[in-house]
Amino acid sequence: MQRVLTSELGSHVGGRVRLAGWLHHRRELSRVTFVILRDRAGLAQIVLDEPVHLLPETVLEVEGDVVANAQAPGGLELQRATIEVLAEPAEAPPIELRRPELKEQLPTLLDHAPVALRHPRVRDRFRISAAAVRGFRAALDGFGFVEIQTPKIVATATESGANVFALDYFGRPAYLAQSPQFYKQTMVGVFERVYEVGPAFRAEPHETARHLAEYVSLDAELGFVRDHFDVMAVARDAVAGMVAAVGELGLVDVPDVPAEIPWIHFADTGVDDVDLAPADERRLCEELGELVFVTGFPMAKRPFYTHLQPVRAEYSNSIDLLFREHELVTRRQSL
Repeated sequence: MQRVLTSELGSHVGGRVRLAGWLHHRRELSRVTFVILRDRAGLAQIVLDEPVHLLPETVLEVEGDVVANAQAPGGLELQRATIEVLAEPAEAPPIELRRPELKEQLPTLLDHAPVALRHPRVRDRFRISAAAVRGFRAALDGFGFVEIQTPKIVATATESGANVFALDYFGRPAYLAQSPQFYKQTMVGVFERVYEVGPAFRAEPHETARHLAEYVSLDAELGFVRDHFDVMAVARDAVAGMVAAVGELGLVDVPDVPAEIPWIHFADTGVDDVDLAPADERRLCEELGELVFVTGFPMAKRPFYTHLQPVRAEYSNSIDLLFREHELVTRRQSL
């Protein structure tokens, strides 16, 4: 009998199937035992007529009849089931995966990450991230972009304004790349439109939600633009593609991405400084919408790589895309 996934049970009601996965939870009553099996697709309930003396995370194969039950996960369960043990853990896992939310403290979760990462809510974070990247790629591929992969060990800093991680490269100094900026600009001369999904490293303490020493950066570069509004249009469609892909999962509520995201010039934000503070970003999103473009940052803030505005030379043709008070995208019309 061919294995099916828990998410496919709906098309097998009244039939007999084989599932395979991990023992997520078991609950024994006086005359019946309920076993929750977890596979890569989700959870399924199995009803047994006898006790099951197995530890959580035991690897199982289960055969049973698919029956509708509104109280079971997904509204379905397996009855008249038989279980085969494929592998047993040496001891009970230190993480209680059966709970809706993990209750263990961060040190415990990090020490036992191979188990903690199996929790359904934690797995969902990876699914959301993967969907966002998939939507980003699909949107840019549709606009004729070419995906590239650039070096992450470099001989010098790739952009100003960020600290670098130094390392020894066979007796020579080298650094982890802060961004693919120079490489992207080089490849625009080859393909006109390029993008990359890859790690970036910044030697900065990440004690806030706005600073990460290592993160996955989604970068794009395009040539033959009239001004930064062309860049804004591409950024809008890339974000829309990401939101649509995440929304298809049905795991979280996603925002509506308007056909044209509202924008405001920096000179009209009411900010006296050369940059926005978190409070300013929060206020602009509250006033103008969840997604807001801020254009025309002062040249004093962004003096490099950025084209100045023809009629207001103290301002640049650069943009930030804010989302719910966070900076989501930073782009510029380069020289």
